[in-house]
Amino acid sequence: MRRGGEFVIAYMTLTATAGAAERDNMTTVVTGHSTSLDGFIAGADDSPEQPLGVGGDRLFDWFSDGDTPSRYYPEFKMSALSAAFFDEYAGRVGAVITGRRTYDVSEAWGGSGPLPGAPLFVLTHRVPDTVPTGDPPYTFVTEGGIERAVEQARTAAGGKDVDLMGATTVQQCLRAGLLDELIIHLVPVVLGRGARPLDGLEPGSVEFDLVRVVDAPGVTHLTYRVVK
Repeated sequence: MRRGGEFVIAYMTLTATAGAAERDNMTTVVTGHSTSLDGFIAGADDSPEQPLGVGGDRLFDWFSDGDTPSRYYPEFKMSALSAAFFDEYAGRVGAVITGRRTYDVSEAWGGSGPLPGAPLFVLTHRVPDTVPTGDPPYTFVTEGGIERAVEQARTAAGGKDVDLMGATTVQQCLRAGLLDELIIHLVPVVLGRGARPLDGLEPGSVEFDLVRVVDAPGVTHLTYRVVK
């Protein structure tokens, strides 16, 4: 499997959050992104052939800069701090919401979804002509927008958390007041162009509280709670 493809398959698993002791026993809507210093989660000109855009692979160097394998993706060898942070999340997510662009760029994850076994909800205006067979099958949300997608994903998550993928999906969820946690895996690189999940928001429309910092080699994991 090509290196960029590996990162896209595990992309949503980057949304590690504060530990179970810091959260309510309720479904939390979370999103997390490996992010450049200038706020980009992918470089320019992303495509199925280059899913992370120009220079975007550098955002994931911390996936391979250590000797501690992930329990869920053993091909990734990270520092012990990052591996613990990464693996903490995998058992939390019960459902995933993504936008159509991320779905297309990821080539639909071949039907396995970004987290195998977790239901995937795709926000789109039109169901694709061809959809790979998956277990569970993908759900395409064509009406009701992000509100409907979150409602369906909460139900499917079975008490676990709902993860968001893609810059536009995050923006929609923030505007709707539905996002609970934001995780930034801050990487000391500058991409200059690409996709930024916090673009286009009105000044003062959303506030965050920093609740956790894990300073690991090559990346700083920052967990924010959305103030409501």
